[in-house]
Amino acid sequence: MKAKELMDKDFVFVSPDDNVREVSIIMEEVHIFNCPVLDENKKLIAWITSFEIIKGLRENKNKISEIMSPLEDISIINENDPSRLAVIEASNNKFVNLPVVNDDDVVVGIIRTYDIVKLLSTLYDIKVSKIYKAMESQLKNVTWDELMEASAVVYRRTTGINITPEEYENNINKATFGEAIWATGGLETFFAGLIAVGELVIARRVGRARK
Repeated sequence: MKAKELMDKDFVFVSPDDNVREVSIIMEEVHIFNCPVLDENKKLIAWITSFEIIKGLRENKNKISEIMSPLEDISIINENDPSRLAVIEASNNKFVNLPVVNDDDVVVGIIRTYDIVKLLSTLYDIKVSKIYKAMESQLKNVTWDELMEASAVVYRRTTGINITPEEYENNINKATFGEAIWATGGLETFFAGLIAVGELVIARRVGRARK
């Protein structure tokens, strides 16, 4: 997924000559805490936050240009960059919003932490069986039954609990990706399990081919 698929194209922006008080009213009405400051060509020149607005009102500042954050303090992402870069940038720098620009440096959207959380929530709701279906398609000539058999073996080795391939299939048809991550103790453990399943399936096929 690219940044342009995650961004919100309908965003609020202001100009450096806008009145601080008027901008404070706009930000309050649309319930935003910050927004980009653009020039007449919609190119990013600064950023304004609600904290700066409050400070500006307290100090009787008139124009946004008097209180806005400089461009060097802002992280920018290109619309064709992988959306994961926005997630990493927001996480590492505690950003609420990230401006998205095109190749001409024109701001074309905003990625909000809300959008990131919404995307991750969607991913967490994916059924585990869909992940296994994708795995099946990548492991050429491996059948679904072979995948379930190997999964049941890996599960028994990991947990010490006996389970049939049919029971394992029933479990992954019910469980979501998010539930599986919590149950296994994290992403690394979950994907390590998938790798172990893949390795076992291939090992079994090689073993049968040698007989």
